[in-house]
Amino acid sequence: MTIQRRPHPQRRRQITALFAAGAILYLVAATATSSSARSALETLGQRGDVALNILRSQLGDLQADSPLPASVALAIGQSPVLMAGQDAVLELRSVEEFDTGGQESPDDIVAEPPEPDVPVPEEPAEPETPLLFKDNGVAAKTLVPTSADGYIVTGDVFINNRSDNSFDASIFDGTFAAELSEEEGPKVLIVHTHGSEAYTMPPGEEYVPSGDCRTTDCNYNMVRVGQEIAKTLENAGLSVIQDTTLHDYPEYSGGYDRSLETVKKYMEQYPSISFVLDVHRDAIAGSDGSMYKVVSAVDGMNAAQMSFVIGTDGGGLEHPNWRENLKLAAVIQQHLADTYPTLMRPITVRNSRYNQHTTTGSLLVEMGAAGNSLDEALLSARLLGKAIAEVLLEK
Repeated sequence: MTIQRRPHPQRRRQITALFAAGAILYLVAATATSSSARSALETLGQRGDVALNILRSQLGDLQADSPLPASVALAIGQSPVLMAGQDAVLELRSVEEFDTGGQESPDDIVAEPPEPDVPVPEEPAEPETPLLFKDNGVAAKTLVPTSADGYIVTGDVFINNRSDNSFDASIFDGTFAAELSEEEGPKVLIVHTHGSEAYTMPPGEEYVPSGDCRTTDCNYNMVRVGQEIAKTLENAGLSVIQDTTLHDYPEYSGGYDRSLETVKKYMEQYPSISFVLDVHRDAIAGSDGSMYKVVSAVDGMNAAQMSFVIGTDGGGLEHPNWRENLKLAAVIQQHLADTYPTLMRPITVRNSRYNQHTTTGSLLVEMGAAGNSLDEALLSARLLGKAIAEVLLEK
C-alpha cells in the first residue's frame, strides 16, 4: 500500500510566506514612484487588478465578489477567455457540490420560490343512482284542485280537513314549533309503519310479492324510498336515523302500535331527535276500480305526486299540538310549490293520530300510489328531502 504524505505544516507556512513576499515586492515596485497612498492606489489601478486581487486574496475577502475560491477567481480574472466561461465554471461547481454533498454558505443559498397553494380537492359526493323511468303500463294522472271549494287554502297549499276539528287559514303564518335540537346526535328519524308497501314495476323488474303491491324486499318497498330521503337529508348536513323495521309484516294490523314503540325507543336513546317522518305510499283507483298512478312533470320526467297526512286528537287520543305538525307540513309544501306547483296533492287532516303526538315535527307522507313506479317515487324522495332540509336549516 502506498502512503501519500501531506506537506508538513512548517513547509506550508514557508510557501505562503514566499508568496506573500512576492506580492509585497510587486506592490513596492509598482508604487515606487508614487509620492502618496492615493497616487499608489491610482498606479495599481492602471496596472490592472492583479496586485489588488493578490492582496485581497491574502486578506481573505475575495469571496465577497465571487462564489469561487480565491485562487480560482484570481486565475480566471486575469484571462478574458476564462472570464467568458465563468458561468460554466460556476455551474460545474454547483453540480459538484450537489453530487458530493458540498456545503454552501448561507449567503450562497438562493431560496426557491414557494409553490403556489393548490386547493386539495374534496371527496366527490356519491353520485345519485340514475333513474330509468321505464313505462310500467299504468295510466298516469296529475291530480290538482280545480277550485278552492271544500278546501282551506293558504298560499299555494290546499288542505282537505276530514277531521272533527275546525281551523282556518289564519293559523298559517309561516312559523312552526319544531326546530333542530342543539344537542349532539341525530335530528331526524325516518320510520315505516307500512314498510312493505311497494309499487308497480316495469316488465323485467318484478319483485317477490308478499301481498298486493307489497314486498319484504327492501330494494323495492318503502324502505328503499326512505333511504333516498335519508341520503338527501344527510347530503344537506342533517344527521338522520332510518329504522328499517317492517312494522306491517307479517301482520298488517297493529302496525302503528309497533311503530310507536320504535319511535319512543329512538327518542329515549337520542333526545336530539326533533323530527319524525313516517314514509308510506297511497293506493288510488278510478271509479271503475282500475288503478292509476299520480305524477307531476319535473324536468321532462315523471315524479310521483306526494301528499301529507296530518293526524289530530279527533279520534279521542291525546294530541294537543297537532296544529304544529300541520303548520310544518304547510311550510314544506309551500316551499315545494314555489318550484314544482303540481308535485304535492292537498294535505289531508284526519281524526286518527298516526303517532304524530311524539314531536311537534312529526309528519306522515304518501309517496305516490301503488300504480307509480319505484323510480318515480325515488325522484320525489330526492325533491322532498331537499325541501325538508332547506326549511329546517333556514329556520
